[in-house]
Amino acid sequence: MSTVASDTSPSLPVDSGPITAADGTPLHVALQRATRKARIRAFLLVAPLLAFVILTFVAPIGQMLWRSVENDSFSANMPALTAWFKANEAVQPGAGLDSDGLPGEDAFAALAADLAGARENRTAGVVGTRVNYDLSGSRSLFTKSARRANRLEAPYKAALLDVDEDWGNPELWGVMRRSSSTYSAGFYLAALDMQYDAQGNVESVPDNRRIYVPLFVRTLWLSALISVLCLVLAYPIAHLLARLPLRYSNILMIFVLLPFWTSLLVRTTSWMVLMQSQGVVNDLLVAMGIVSDDGRIQMMYNQIGTLIAMTHILLPFMVLPLYSVMKTIPHDYVRAARSLGATPSTAFWKVYFPQTVPGIGAGVLLVFILAVGYYITPALVGGSSGQLISNLIAFHMQKSLNWSLAAALASLLLFGVILLYWLYDRLIGIDNMKFG
Repeated sequence: MSTVASDTSPSLPVDSGPITAADGTPLHVALQRATRKARIRAFLLVAPLLAFVILTFVAPIGQMLWRSVENDSFSANMPALTAWFKANEAVQPGAGLDSDGLPGEDAFAALAADLAGARENRTAGVVGTRVNYDLSGSRSLFTKSARRANRLEAPYKAALLDVDEDWGNPELWGVMRRSSSTYSAGFYLAALDMQYDAQGNVESVPDNRRIYVPLFVRTLWLSALISVLCLVLAYPIAHLLARLPLRYSNILMIFVLLPFWTSLLVRTTSWMVLMQSQGVVNDLLVAMGIVSDDGRIQMMYNQIGTLIAMTHILLPFMVLPLYSVMKTIPHDYVRAARSLGATPSTAFWKVYFPQTVPGIGAGVLLVFILAVGYYITPALVGGSSGQLISNLIAFHMQKSLNWSLAAALASLLLFGVILLYWLYDRLIGIDNMKFG
């Protein structure tokens, strides 16, 4: 009797098709839908903040950069002369000029037509102001000639020269030719104390007219010095706050935060009361016999006033990053170094100080960036020697109305800060910077 052995080997799995969700949708499609919905929800949550940043930060900076190279005050209000410049430049740069360096009758005819239009549209002052940015005294020339534009007759070259002989200045025509371009790098040249000469070549302005580059240097120098002073003053304060018991450090932290609850204008004017010649500080020094009444220290309307006031105002911005980093450093590290034979100074410089470098980097960078753009305090206590570049930017925005030059100055300041930020990242590393 033979026995037949049954086949007990495992059977191969049967292909049941793609894995699907409960509703029959392929699993990978269902996962894509779920993650897409999650991404949409996350985007909707951050959309208000993104829109706020774009409207209040990105858009204004973009407009500033655009304004620094765009100015159509001349081209929009002098169309005939602008067309003449373009037509002659298309043939050959400098074409259309007579032997005396002046354009011919057709250019003066276009100028006369544009002046008549400017008189009718009341835009002669706008055009003159644009040319006046590069050549002083041009605004009055345009307004005076526009008032007489309706009485001008051919030949227009002689007629306009009779109105004012400045129309025969080749430099004026060179400035108008450059102004006829809507986009120009001339405002950046002016912001760097450079200009075009009569032949159109770039040159430095005379030394007695150099304004902006020395102001940039002064701004960077004072901002760096203020950052160092804030670091020297804030380091022991932050160290004390980090080592005191919580009930005491909270009370002292109130005094650090107290300036944020006081108006910036009030704090600045308080320093004016303290530091002026007849102020509290000088009166105390005279009463103590340290200085004579005739030898009172001048601490106002100079760089000393700017340094003292801005250091006081920006000090909390250095204390807070340092404190937030020092609070996380265990004090046992220093004790361990001392127990191993290190002196107090060695334990501090070799163990404690390197761990505070991220807070130092954050505080210095924050204070420096804030100091570079400060305006109110230098305007009130700085005087002529304590003014920063921000004060001149405000002047061009509010007084001279040269918004393109103000935008160019602000753009250069922005580029400088970005460059310093990049150098900091290359030398130290932005990942090592901590605000908390």
